[in-house]
Amino acid sequence: MVQKAKILLVDDRPENLLALEAILSALDQMLVRASSGEEALKALLTDDFAVILLDVQMPGMDGFETAAHIKRRERTRDIPIIFLTAINHGPHHTFRGYAAGAVDYISKPFDPWVLRAKVSVFVELYMKNCQLREQAALLRLQLEGGGGGKALPGDAKEPAGLLAELSARLAAVEEQAEALSKQLDDESADAAAVATAAHLERKLTGLRRALDALEPGTGSSPSVSSQN
Repeated sequence: MVQKAKILLVDDRPENLLALEAILSALDQMLVRASSGEEALKALLTDDFAVILLDVQMPGMDGFETAAHIKRRERTRDIPIIFLTAINHGPHHTFRGYAAGAVDYISKPFDPWVLRAKVSVFVELYMKNCQLREQAALLRLQLEGGGGGKALPGDAKEPAGLLAELSARLAAVEEQAEALSKQLDDESADAAAVATAAHLERKLTGLRRALDALEPGTGSSPSVSSQN
């Protein structure tokens, strides 16, 4: 069963939250409401989110202040933030949004299709990162000696079988990451999304090298590979 990503919607107006839910429901992910900056920060203490849609104009703690708190926390600093605002104060206001750590700054009323497409990119990146962490955990268990008695996918009693299983899973993630990178290039996506995809590909490359080093006959000992 594929776990759904969580998307945090932050707005003090219930009708705006309802509209966002209607727009994003087609993504079939978990939509979490927060009616204030304080409520958003509380939700971020316990749950992991793929992306945050954050209204700028809110009473009390506004969007800029909320984003500043999010970026100061080690747990949440890398979560993409898309600012939404009904007031356009010009370039300075937009720059303040990006300076606060936003990956995008969208003025209302916005095109529902465009917003949904932007959010879907960050959801895909989040899911790929989750898959990558899963593969890395399996590989780490194998390196530490078979996972300490825990049941692993594939034949845990046969290292070669487990390596083949890991390699196949990693190949599937690599293929999806490559397709996503091409999609970002074709759609001239945001620089932040492109950078995140590139970071994911670098992680995949490192994991592939580590996995290849474990394959029989490929020089599992780095010190031997140059002696031939």
